[in-house]
Amino acid sequence: MTIPPRAELWLSGLYDDETKDEIRRLSKENPHALTDAFFKDLSFGTGGLRGIMGVGTNRMNIYTIRRATQGIANYLKKNLSPPYSVFIGYDVRNHSRCFAEETARVFAGNQIKVYLSSDICPTPIVSFGCRYYQCQAGVMITASHNPPEYNGYKVYWGDGGQIVSPHDQGIMQEINQIGNEIRLAPLNSPLIVPSNLEKAFIEEVKQLQLRPDLANTNIHILYSPLHGTGIRLIPAALKSWGYHQVHLVDEQSFPDGNFPNAQSPNPEDATSLLLGTQKLLKSKADLFIATDPDADRLGVVSSEGVQLTGNQIACLLLQHICQFKKLPSNALFIKTIVTTELFRKIAESHHGHCIDVLTGFKYIGEKITELGNKYSYIFGAEESCGYLFGTFVRDKDSISSACLIAEATAAAKSKQMTLLDALYMLYQKFGVHREKLLNLKFKDSLDGMEQIDAMMQRYRQQPPTFINGKKVVKVEDFLPGFLSLPPSNVIRLWLEDQSKIVIRPSGTEPKVKIYIEVASLPNKEIENQISLCDEKLQNIANFFAK
Repeated sequence: MTIPPRAELWLSGLYDDETKDEIRRLSKENPHALTDAFFKDLSFGTGGLRGIMGVGTNRMNIYTIRRATQGIANYLKKNLSPPYSVFIGYDVRNHSRCFAEETARVFAGNQIKVYLSSDICPTPIVSFGCRYYQCQAGVMITASHNPPEYNGYKVYWGDGGQIVSPHDQGIMQEINQIGNEIRLAPLNSPLIVPSNLEKAFIEEVKQLQLRPDLANTNIHILYSPLHGTGIRLIPAALKSWGYHQVHLVDEQSFPDGNFPNAQSPNPEDATSLLLGTQKLLKSKADLFIATDPDADRLGVVSSEGVQLTGNQIACLLLQHICQFKKLPSNALFIKTIVTTELFRKIAESHHGHCIDVLTGFKYIGEKITELGNKYSYIFGAEESCGYLFGTFVRDKDSISSACLIAEATAAAKSKQMTLLDALYMLYQKFGVHREKLLNLKFKDSLDGMEQIDAMMQRYRQQPPTFINGKKVVKVEDFLPGFLSLPPSNVIRLWLEDQSKIVIRPSGTEPKVKIYIEVASLPNKEIENQISLCDEKLQNIANFFAK
């Protein structure tokens, strides 16, 4: 098979011998893989780059990292005034330290000061670091909860939020114009300064505590970092709130980019929480929490061994905050369009203003900055286990969220209740809300991309009129822009019984995500209502899985 033109350029360019040898090997042994590795450039998704590690323009490697960094450096210099500085962090993944150092070298080569994390760190540290050092931008090397073969490059702006329009498009334009003019400084450049912000971060988290007295409830907490960065901060943060009975899932407590004892390093995945759940039940602990490798997402299992969904955790945290924090008259709560409608009901019952944003926590961070003069931001959440209380960070933060869920557990225990009991109390007041996410997976290739485009086009041109025997009463297309939100490749369907279905391609993975939500009227027969809602969920999921 002929080597793709992009790969030929790498063979003839200033690339290392190991990279060139790998291209030649793939051309002989796996030409299709070589085509996939070079058929496009990695594009900015929800805040940066993410992809499989390996050679190629469509892969994560030192060359795609350098190119992206040069593009950001060019964009900063064209649009902002000196002095320039950036904060760089990295997680436990294979090559993360190397990628962070290459990022630092390019920034320093462009005369931009770099605060480089001296060790692995959670993603929220980078958001915090941008604000702490008053940087113009930040970069976190992470692929969040993706499988071990992935890595990523997450970009932040000076406010600590992930980049959004127009900066994401402006940076991409700069990247696309780059030839070979990558400027590199040595790693020992005086412009590259080591940084450790863990102590300062924990001090900020400590200020968020709502009920210090509840720490006397003496709850027992089990924690797993799923081989990730959370081990560096979460036990210490919990202890700063007075929760000293924190025990680890030892098999998953050590940092390892191969995630040997976490089949999927995702706190939403029941398989990764199995070890911890078993230990929870055996030890009769009050709470099991887990974080993903970069510690921005939080998973929770109640004392009964029930894994709570991201939506349920969001609602429990929201209710806890509203119950114990004196809210200003202009209190602002933010959720994404795919997050449960129960969140809105709770916020509005406490006289808060609740708004929707597109999927992706970057849009929550954007609104905090945008609406800061009009509203007082309190809490935001997304259904995929991302939450943020307070504003010293502008991205989802599992560290403060872990402390909050511990406090909510203590509040429940002080009344002889569990987190599950507290959730059922919300259901009694507002009705049972149940959600399901259906992932339709495609190959990470040109063919897969075309299949995803065809599916979205089909739903736009011929949306279903009935689903599960219920009439589709509203079809909302976000592509042209909807409800003053930025244009997005999203379709939302509403059924006559108020069921909500959101269809969107993932911004980071080759899949189409279908979010389904159903609800009941307030009713004391919670278990029965849950069964009815779950049956309805499954029937709707079956409709889309055909």
